[in-house]
Amino acid sequence: MNRFENMHTFIRVVEAGSISGAADRLNVAKSAVSRRLKELEKHLGVQLFHRTTRHMNLTDTGRAFYQRVVRILDDVLEAEIATSQAHETLKGSLKIALPSSFGLMHMSPIINDFMKEHSQIEFDLDFNDREVDLIQEGFDLAIRVADLPNSSLIARRIATVKSVMCASPDYLERMGIPESPEDLIEHQCLVYSLLRDSEYWHLIDANGNEIKTRIRPYLKASTGEFLKEAAVEGQGIILVPTFIIYKEIESGALVPLLKDYSTPQIYAYAIYPQTRHLSQRVRAFVDLLVKRFEGTPYWDLCLE
Repeated sequence: MNRFENMHTFIRVVEAGSISGAADRLNVAKSAVSRRLKELEKHLGVQLFHRTTRHMNLTDTGRAFYQRVVRILDDVLEAEIATSQAHETLKGSLKIALPSSFGLMHMSPIINDFMKEHSQIEFDLDFNDREVDLIQEGFDLAIRVADLPNSSLIARRIATVKSVMCASPDYLERMGIPESPEDLIEHQCLVYSLLRDSEYWHLIDANGNEIKTRIRPYLKASTGEFLKEAAVEGQGIILVPTFIIYKEIESGALVPLLKDYSTPQIYAYAIYPQTRHLSQRVRAFVDLLVKRFEGTPYWDLCLE
């Protein structure tokens, strides 16, 4: 019995959620995965999974064993890297989940520069605003723009994200300029549909008080870029991060509103599971992100 091979297979079954999924990731037959699991359970004298026809769920013993095995194999990998000095040439793949607008508008130059410097890195990029399960879907890293809740994920802050309320000159000429948050209920509001509370906008006044302002959603969309285009066309008022609309503000296509109010602070984060070994390639990529976005983000210069 190859103990390390069986432990590695066990981890892949946990992450994939099934024997077939683990077999695909390991590029081996399902029978080989089943055999390794049986050998491991026999060796340990415990049951690691509750098995059904469709799912494999960890037992309490299996969950505790998973946490320990991940740390053990990470330590082994770290020792191998340190001994072979493999970090001098970065190799392997990086599977990264990226929010659509932020990823498409701001990540391309960084990724291209990283690929030029580390030609043996292969990127697998998923542009999607959904909240992916990093472990189950096999991601090395995700970029999230959010107020992160407490979780088992490790997050490294890479950029400050401000939001601003805007509308086109044409819309404001037709519908008038809102003078206070209470005026927004009379306006057509263009709303990001993935917000938990899409019928309210949260603002902060000059005294630091948070104001929950009711709005009338005129248009909902799951992408900020679509909302931006609708706002430019005079369809209503938009409240989105400046990284989406900074060019339109600079050109005058969109006009900032209610400047005496701000929005709750959020950030862009690089996140990864605390149980996942932070490889040299992931660490190097995250370091580059932090360096490139340090200080005032270039998209916020439109507000100065």
